[in-house]
Amino acid sequence: MVKAIVIHKTGGPDVMSYEDVDLPPPGPGQVRIKQHAIGVNYIDIYIRSGQYPNQTPFVLGNEGAGEVTQLGEGVKEFKVGDRVAYASGIGGYAEERNIEARLLVKLPESISYEIAAAMMLKGLTAQYLLRRTYKVKPGDTILFHAAAGGVGLIACQWAKALGATVIGTVGTKEKGKLASEAGADHIIYYRDEDFVARVKDITKGGMCEVVYDGVGKTTFPASLDCLKPFGYFVSFGSSSGPIAAFNIGILAQKGSLYATRPTLFTHSAKREILDEMARDLFGVVSSGKVKIPIHNRYKLSEARKALEALEGRETTGATVLTP
Repeated sequence: MVKAIVIHKTGGPDVMSYEDVDLPPPGPGQVRIKQHAIGVNYIDIYIRSGQYPNQTPFVLGNEGAGEVTQLGEGVKEFKVGDRVAYASGIGGYAEERNIEARLLVKLPESISYEIAAAMMLKGLTAQYLLRRTYKVKPGDTILFHAAAGGVGLIACQWAKALGATVIGTVGTKEKGKLASEAGADHIIYYRDEDFVARVKDITKGGMCEVVYDGVGKTTFPASLDCLKPFGYFVSFGSSSGPIAAFNIGILAQKGSLYATRPTLFTHSAKREILDEMARDLFGVVSSGKVKIPIHNRYKLSEARKALEALEGRETTGATVLTP
């Protein structure tokens, strides 16, 4: 038996149950991990609420880091004692878990378990946004909504290291300070300012090559007005609610724009690409170009409190749970 956060029916924070669960031996292609740290992400709220459906009951969580303690049949690429991390695979909010070996990456000694748990989902998201969806290059101007969030603080640092001018939107002065420290050149307080007018002012009318938007409903379609012709609108989340259906002709009207809704799952579906993405992430973190801010720490038993804080937009940086 191991302790875990189990969802028996989807809904609000009250559906999260901290309880004992049976953990069978790992099946073919699986490994068992003793978890040292567990990542907390907004997608966990979508899954808990039923917005992203799963068959109940299930253990919440998609991200963590730990050591391999047992191998299932046919697993050749890992051995007992390996340090590993992952960014997908439901079942993360647990002391120990079984997981498909294909979802794991080996964790270099230069990256701690806690840092890995804090950055795998958010860091690989930043990687596919900045390096694969639209390849940020020196001289680009980018707009990143929620720049002080978990993905935002990583993306600001990484984009700055790539030579971009970074404009970040935030909700409070405290978050503005964090985004500035992470490399954002310009801060827009979206609750008090018209972010389109501010982008126009900052860029002297030149606007941005790309807008990265994990907010959704409240920032669309205004984000399209921040782009230069042929610019990219990259929607990767919907913390304020999903974007409603829109007339695709608006992209023509606003400058032959591109709009895309990428996911980590599709970008990392192939083993060799997942490994390549992880190497890129581990490289920028190990070099010091990107630092992973962990501002919130909770025990696994306090997972409900952690998600309530995240959902209430009370957090900055990353949140981790420890068993």
